[in-house]
Amino acid sequence: MSTERAQEIAASFDLRALPADFYANPYPVYAALQAGEPVRRMPDGSYFLTRYADLVAVYRDAQNFSSDKKVEFSPKYNHAPYSPEVAHTPLFEHHTNSLVFNDPPLHTRVRKLIMGALTRRAIADMEPGLITLVDRLLGDIEVKGGGDLIEDFASAIPVEIIGNLLGVPLADRGPLRAWSLAILGALEPVLTPAQEALGNQAVLDMLAYLKDLVAERRRRPGNPEHDVLTRLIQGENTRAADGTGAGETLSEVELLQNCIFILNAGHETTTNLIGNALVTLREWPRQRTQLLSKLEQGADDPRGPETGLTLAVDEFLRFESSNQLGNRRALRACQIAGLDLPEGALVTLCIGAANRDPAQFEQADILNLERSNNKHLAFGFGIHQCAGLSLARLEGRIAIGRFLQRFPAYRLTAAPVRGGRARFRGFLAAPFATA
Repeated sequence: MSTERAQEIAASFDLRALPADFYANPYPVYAALQAGEPVRRMPDGSYFLTRYADLVAVYRDAQNFSSDKKVEFSPKYNHAPYSPEVAHTPLFEHHTNSLVFNDPPLHTRVRKLIMGALTRRAIADMEPGLITLVDRLLGDIEVKGGGDLIEDFASAIPVEIIGNLLGVPLADRGPLRAWSLAILGALEPVLTPAQEALGNQAVLDMLAYLKDLVAERRRRPGNPEHDVLTRLIQGENTRAADGTGAGETLSEVELLQNCIFILNAGHETTTNLIGNALVTLREWPRQRTQLLSKLEQGADDPRGPETGLTLAVDEFLRFESSNQLGNRRALRACQIAGLDLPEGALVTLCIGAANRDPAQFEQADILNLERSNNKHLAFGFGIHQCAGLSLARLEGRIAIGRFLQRFPAYRLTAAPVRGGRARFRGFLAAPFATA
């Protein structure tokens, strides 16, 4: 995209009316906004932030900026201003009960329960099974001499990992990716009637499935140290020192909707991390050669210095952030970057732009797989920082590293197809050959 074209899009920037070339490469537009209008007032009255420092300031200020989406999502999904009496659609019910779109105390309770099953030891215990899964997928690809980076590899890994975390039987995992894409697709700034209908039906289908799964897990609990669903069902199960008080538990609605959230959040963003990385490496041959050299030297020991894939995965996350946008609502009149925001102001945090901000990252538009002190915002920041970030990094490191070692000369056989979404940046398809 030319500088002139980027400035043209930036001058009339509207998330509800994005041109096709923006989806292909939004970063020149983000750079133009950072330089000329870093806090942009959008046509709908909301604010669009692109600078790293401004995003961090909002993330840190949970007292003034809320993650609760009831007010914002009711017009979008219920087609009416928010009121407890308004009939709630499945999409509204799901998103306003999920971990990421809530404030404490619900956010605190759910996050604590999830984190209890994602300890460092629990994640380390997942590594052997993850390696076995990745090697099986690579073996299938080798037999065919290629395939699709997304369908045959990137998307298959997180579905199995999250399925294992929740104890979803292998035979039941087929619909998970389609459900996830439909529900997350409904978070786009513009929602067509077809997307809305598909998203609502996906929520209903997932709820119907999960109700049976939860009922079965109540009858036959798993190990709460590793089984997130069992942990969510049982709650903290703790009492005070004097024996009084019940542990924190979730309502049935909170439980089911956060199971959907875990399946979706753990799936789409990790798929995008792996797919984006492998496509990006074909576009940056020198960096690809350097990374292969480090892998050959055995420089990817996660227990040792920050070298090899340990640094590379975070650079992939910075350079092509799987999740490009976040949102907050001002609880009261406040300021951001010296600009007065009224109470109720809706704020979009452009993670993709912040992660390319030259004020924070040296040579921000260059893929530097040895970048140290890489404080990117791909996992968010503050109390809402992604609960599964360590698991996502592990999946990325194992998947990307073993793919490169198995197929160092892989090549794309057709132009990869972008997902065409502003919020989640990834590919729908990326055909390739192993040599």
